[in-house]
Amino acid sequence: MIARDAWLLATGTLTAVRVPPPSRVDRPVAGLAMVLAPLAVLPLGIAAGALALLGSWLDLPPLAVAYVVVLALALGTRAFHWDGLADTADGLTASYSAERSLEVMRTGPVGPAGVVAVVLVAGLQAAALAPVIRHEHGWLALGLLVCASRACLAPACVRGVPAARTDGLGATHIGSVPVVGALATLALAVALVAVAGAALGSVWPPLAGVVLMVAAVVALVFRCVRRLGGITGDVLGAAVEVSFAVLVLAAAATP
Repeated sequence: MIARDAWLLATGTLTAVRVPPPSRVDRPVAGLAMVLAPLAVLPLGIAAGALALLGSWLDLPPLAVAYVVVLALALGTRAFHWDGLADTADGLTASYSAERSLEVMRTGPVGPAGVVAVVLVAGLQAAALAPVIRHEHGWLALGLLVCASRACLAPACVRGVPAARTDGLGATHIGSVPVVGALATLALAVALVAVAGAALGSVWPPLAGVVLMVAAVVALVFRCVRRLGGITGDVLGAAVEVSFAVLVLAAAATP
C-alpha cells in the first residue's frame, strides 16, 4: 500500500525512530513521503516540546534549554540534516566545476565552509528558540514549528526540479512531488504555524516566517540548480535546517 510505504519511508528517513522498511521505494512513494514529512516528524516535535516544558518546570535558563533542544533534534535525526547542510556549504564553495563540487559533497570531509554553516545555523536556531521557550505556551509552539519546518521538503522536491546526479538517497525523491502535493503541504505548514502563533499570542510574525521559509528554500534550490545542475539529498537536509532557523527566528519576533 503506497500510503503505508510512504509513511514508513518518511519516518525512517527523517527521524531516528525505528520502523520496518517499506515494501517498495519508487517515485510515487518517495513523493508522498515528502508530502507527509511534517506529520512523520511528529515524534521530534513532541520531544522538543517536552524538553522545553521540562526546562520551564525546572526553571532552567531558556538559552541552555534551547541548545538542549537543538541537540535533541540532531540526535533525533541522526544529525542527517546537519551533514547535508555542511556538505552543501562545502560543495557550493569548493570549486566552479559542478563535477568537483558534487564530488566534495559526496566524499569530502567537512571543510571550513561546512563548519561555519553548521555553527552559524545551530547558533541562530538556539538564539531564536530562547525567547520562544520563555512564553507560557512556548513548548507547544516549538513542537509545531519543528513539524512545520519539514514542509520545505515537498516544494524542494516538486516536479520540474532536477537532480544533480542519478544516484544517492535524494535522487528518488527529487522531482517526485506533484504541485498539488507541495501546495497541500505548505497549507498544512500555514495551519501549524498559525496555531503556534496563537500559542505565542500573535499569528502574524510566525506566518511571515512561512513566507520567508519558502523564499529561502526557493533561493537555495535555484542557486544549487544553477551551480550544480540540480539538487541532491544534501541540499534537502540543508533546506530543513535553514527552514527551522527561519521559522523560529520569525516566532522569536512575537511580543
